[in-house]
Amino acid sequence: MKYLFTIAAAALLTVGAKAQSVSVRAGANFSNIIKTGDSNFSTDFKPGFHAGLGIDIPIVPAFSFAPEILYSQKGYKVDYSSALVGETKYSVTTNFIDVPILAKFKSGGFNLHLGPQVSFLTSTTESWDSGSQQYRETIKEDNSNLKKSIISGVVGLGIDVSPKVSFIGRYALDFQKNNENGDSETPEYKNQVIQVGLGIRL
Repeated sequence: MKYLFTIAAAALLTVGAKAQSVSVRAGANFSNIIKTGDSNFSTDFKPGFHAGLGIDIPIVPAFSFAPEILYSQKGYKVDYSSALVGETKYSVTTNFIDVPILAKFKSGGFNLHLGPQVSFLTSTTESWDSGSQQYRETIKEDNSNLKKSIISGVVGLGIDVSPKVSFIGRYALDFQKNNENGDSETPEYKNQVIQVGLGIRL
């Protein structure tokens, strides 16, 4: 997967150099899941980060095509209680390579970002505050079967604070369930992520 990121980043830099519109993006993620099924499976937003590259290809003065490639941390925190396993607290971090393919509509110093995104899962880790070893092994096995690629939708707003620097806020939501029909201890869910960060034009 690291080779995919390297190749895609090199392609963006090559195209962006010709278009003279390469930007570096970095910032914070606040991620959670939208789930169905188990009402006792309570989740909270967890922090993470994103970083990557983007290009801006003008089509007309008020509209441009803006693909990106980002490393992005997603996941959720769990506070789960049942008669069988007792009180269980842990967090799941899913690491993705995101490829947003965005349309950018500009007006003054503001721009609206809108479009699809393809995400490629690179790794999943769990961090535990409490929970039995058997339950931990069950969750680890469930997470090993997550989908390796997901299609999402992205909407966001950018504010140009200078000719070189933009503040960017976005919301991304998976169109597909990350774990198909759910697993033994994890209900069906889709990722949702709030991103805030800066874009710096090179």
